[in-house]
Amino acid sequence: MAGLLRRLLASTAAYQAPSILSSVLALVTLRLYTGHLTTFDYGYAENLLTAIIFTSILLRFGIGEAFVRFWFDDEDHARRLDLARTATAWTFYVSTAVALLGLAFAGPLARLILDKDDATLMSFGLLGLWAFTNLEMAYALLRVEDRRREYVVAGIVNILLTVALTVTLVVILDKGARGYVLGNYGASAVVLLGLWVLHRDRVSFRPPRRTVALLRFGGPTVPADAAAFALNVVDRTYLMHVHGADAAGRYGFAAKLSTVVIVAVRGFQAAWPPLAYSITDEEQAARLYARVTTAYVAVTGLVVCGVTLVGRWAVRALSANPSFYPSSEALPWVALGWALYGLVLVLVTVAGRAKVTTRNFPATLAGLVVNVILLVTLVGPLGSPGPASRCAAPTS
Repeated sequence: MAGLLRRLLASTAAYQAPSILSSVLALVTLRLYTGHLTTFDYGYAENLLTAIIFTSILLRFGIGEAFVRFWFDDEDHARRLDLARTATAWTFYVSTAVALLGLAFAGPLARLILDKDDATLMSFGLLGLWAFTNLEMAYALLRVEDRRREYVVAGIVNILLTVALTVTLVVILDKGARGYVLGNYGASAVVLLGLWVLHRDRVSFRPPRRTVALLRFGGPTVPADAAAFALNVVDRTYLMHVHGADAAGRYGFAAKLSTVVIVAVRGFQAAWPPLAYSITDEEQAARLYARVTTAYVAVTGLVVCGVTLVGRWAVRALSANPSFYPSSEALPWVALGWALYGLVLVLVTVAGRAKVTTRNFPATLAGLVVNVILLVTLVGPLGSPGPASRCAAPTS
């Protein structure tokens, strides 16, 4: 048991390293960005970035989760390579087809998602959708073989390129929301191509074969994953269309400052499934799940308390624009929401190991319904965009 916990901690630390660097740089550059982005620009960009992640969950159709699960069901190296090629090919073809279709309707999509007629901004978002979806699959190839060093190097290169490109586009060239989105995902496309070249024996662009088993396992995970992440999308979309991009920008700023919680959640999210799926002894698995869940709640609970205590001062220190200051009202709730989201991931993995993925959807759907009801009933009475962000945040 101690060895398994050490392995989990080591993997989490490795997968957190890029996120920690990203968080530090994000906080350092946040004041720089807010000096060149209005709350409206920030609202458009953050809403689009959130929509990219949500759409990517739907596009992957659980293929990544199924790939990680089935990798540990078969120890034959040749069959594992064939599994990797099938998963990467399926992801590539689906993401490419959707991105090309989206480009043809970039203008209407921008009006639908952002309440703004900006086909160029939406086109950059579609590039981000393609890059993010395929990069998640490329990272899964590294995770199943516990290639921590390569994962860290790829993540750090991605972060440094992203910061350099975003600063150039937003600060130097003053490209606003367009520069912010392109900077975030242009670098990801470069890193993706690099990983494809390095691991070309595991990557295929031939039409995928034998995907039925993968989709049968992964498909039922999609409604639950999508419903859980849709909490973020619903909040931002509601604020965007009802209270405007200004309110959505303040909410997005609060979410960005919750990065210390997000780092823990994402690192744990990457490390936990491979370890959980690799355990074959049921009794040992049950003990590990109990200890991991308890430790996760204790650690993230302390982090959320810290964010709550320093949130007001952090917002003022890291924003160069006073219009972002009301974000501090939403910050504690957004941080708590991210911590609880990570706890959901623990339970989703437990269900995935037992291959009963259909049980997750009712719970996540109920949470989404409650979120919508609270938005409609509580945001209006609070009135202005600043309090609106505070109201929406608790259900995220």
